[in-house]
Amino acid sequence: MMEWTDRHCRFFHRLLTRRAPLYSEMLTTGAVLHGDRARLLRHDAAEHPVALQLGGSDPRALAQCARIGADLGFDEINLNVGCPSDRVQDGRFGACLMAEPDLVGDCIATMKAAATIPVTVKCRIGIDEQDPETALEVFAQAVEQAGTDALIVHARKAWLKGLSPKENREIPPLDYERVYRLKRAHPRLTLILNGGIGSVEASFAHLHHVDGVMMGRAAYQEPWRLIAVDPLIFGEAARFTSPKAAATALMPYIERELAQGTRLHAITRHLHGLFHAVPGARAFRRQLAGAAAVPHASAEYLAAALALVADRPLDSARELPHIAA
Repeated sequence: MMEWTDRHCRFFHRLLTRRAPLYSEMLTTGAVLHGDRARLLRHDAAEHPVALQLGGSDPRALAQCARIGADLGFDEINLNVGCPSDRVQDGRFGACLMAEPDLVGDCIATMKAAATIPVTVKCRIGIDEQDPETALEVFAQAVEQAGTDALIVHARKAWLKGLSPKENREIPPLDYERVYRLKRAHPRLTLILNGGIGSVEASFAHLHHVDGVMMGRAAYQEPWRLIAVDPLIFGEAARFTSPKAAATALMPYIERELAQGTRLHAITRHLHGLFHAVPGARAFRRQLAGAAAVPHASAEYLAAALALVADRPLDSARELPHIAA
């Protein structure tokens, strides 16, 4: 989710669900320790609960970053052991660390000692020629013994050579059953399933087997789906009943950010998938695309875009699947 789940995206997603934890884009330890920390780690109080996701493999550097994240008010530190990009591999972090479970365990233990907030890990079921039955079990044992507060598993292998990051999200087959077996073998380990989950409704079948579900691309590309999270998962009323109402509620934030020098497109680029099968959705996207070319576009561009689209409430209850209690 690099360059996707920035602070503007997270603020907007929080308007769609009060309860779902939100995750930052992955930040390297080098960026946190030596980069523009005020910009990279900036987040709004409205985002909570929000996790800081880190990329790295040096336990001491990760511990420093975990402490910084905790001091800045993040609710969780997450170590990414799932990203397969070449740049990440060159830095010896991400999915390539699936081959070094003991090192990852050391990283988690050191981070836990440095921070008072939960420390979690996100991984794949294996990499390259690894047998997921063995590789995922060994990895889970290492991080559980190190004290991880949760293990998030993207239920696909990552192929470090031969597939692009995009292909690694689509081509390796999903193996949810492998993750279910891991939970049965480690009943005390909080296990969260990720990968290929396209809707809130689709999560119900998985929640019979694991402790939680993480949505990535579907939540970003079709954010309207998040309106169903609170009523369907947490049994609470949605904050807004329609995508248009949620976007309208974003206006004060946009005006505040524009006054501080933020470009409108930096915020509205996260809204392109907000409307699905709603009259005016295409015109809405065209209007927002036009704002991207205007350096000093005002909030009126979004207001004009919203005027083009119908206000159609989502009926989440109508889509609630029948599941066994």
